[in-house]
Amino acid sequence: MESLFEFLDDKWWLVFPAVAFAGHWANSLRKAGERRHQRRVELYKLRNQSRESERASAAEVEALMATHDDVNRRWLDYELDVGKLIDFPLMTDVREPLTVAFLRAKRKADGQRPATVTDMTSPSRLEAYREAVNSFAVALEVAEREARRIKDSKFTGPERERLATARQLLRIAENHAATPAERQAAYKRARRELDGLIVLPDATVAALEERVAPGLGTGRQPLDFRRG
Repeated sequence: MESLFEFLDDKWWLVFPAVAFAGHWANSLRKAGERRHQRRVELYKLRNQSRESERASAAEVEALMATHDDVNRRWLDYELDVGKLIDFPLMTDVREPLTVAFLRAKRKADGQRPATVTDMTSPSRLEAYREAVNSFAVALEVAEREARRIKDSKFTGPERERLATARQLLRIAENHAATPAERQAAYKRARRELDGLIVLPDATVAALEERVAPGLGTGRQPLDFRRG
């Protein structure tokens, strides 16, 4: 013990660097603690930002699906209304490049569409879907403008007369004030007038027959909506 005191008595000046070292060590511990705390705060923020980003992506997918639905409804306005197809026959004429282009764009957009909002979490898939929906919308817009521009101008005079006759006959076929026999006859004649001029999609025919069929005919004989 005496030797220790003798050493300290002789080396008293070592107290100063020891105190300085202790202070530096304590300061280092404090800064290390602050850095750990800062990292925890940053990690917490990153996690929250990630969750917020996921919610934003879900909202974006939902909005994109709504846009897709709107474009599909615009197409269905033609597909389910034979009157509009008679007025704008280009919309179902697959010989027309613009028609083929928007139908192809529609298939691509429909193929990219997720079953539910939560099914699409990949940013790359979302971007591909957005591009497909935008392409579909643009292609349909271009086809619509051209269809409204040319209308039935590509048909000959007699063919346009047949289209006009078909319009009138379809009005009779859908008129519930007409007799069932008149409506069925008008429907069949309208189909004959359109034959070779406009190809009606199956969905168009089904929608038309659904409007025409109610109230037609009595008895056990089924209604005949076939062309002929």
